[in-house]
Amino acid sequence: MTIILGVDPGSRITGYGVIRTEGRHMEYLDSGCIRMGEKPLAERLQIIYAGLAELIATFRPEEFAIEQVFLAKNADSALKLGQARGAAIVCAANAGLPVFEYSARQVKQAVVGKGAAEKSQVQHMVQALLKLSRKPQADAADALAIAVSHSNFRQSMLRLNVSRTVRRGRAS
Repeated sequence: MTIILGVDPGSRITGYGVIRTEGRHMEYLDSGCIRMGEKPLAERLQIIYAGLAELIATFRPEEFAIEQVFLAKNADSALKLGQARGAAIVCAANAGLPVFEYSARQVKQAVVGKGAAEKSQVQHMVQALLKLSRKPQADAADALAIAVSHSNFRQSMLRLNVSRTVRRGRAS
């Protein structure tokens, strides 16, 4: 059984999603948003760090998955997003968590089946996959989708490692 914390970083709103996986079974634990408002950037980064540190202490995830930076039209926005990602990654690293990064396209492909999916499609599929009674807020849905994508990636890698071990005659 593995608990995964997925994060959709943002300099104003950072989404998070926590799931527990066992084999192919995924269970929703929590999701939401860390909202920073109009505070100075340094304070917003501290809020991201503190919020994620609290989630890590509460849920004790074994793995941390985060969305990669995408190229934005606005360089200032891209820099702030990178700094928000940095605060989140340092928080995970300080907690001793392995960090896995996925592009938005990879996440949409894994969850919806097409890399150019709309946010509403991601919300719908996350709701269906995790058997939620209602659609999660968009940033929380993105974070849950990142966690689900990581869970799927983990299962693929485990199957690949098992098949390699069996093929080589080294069943362990």
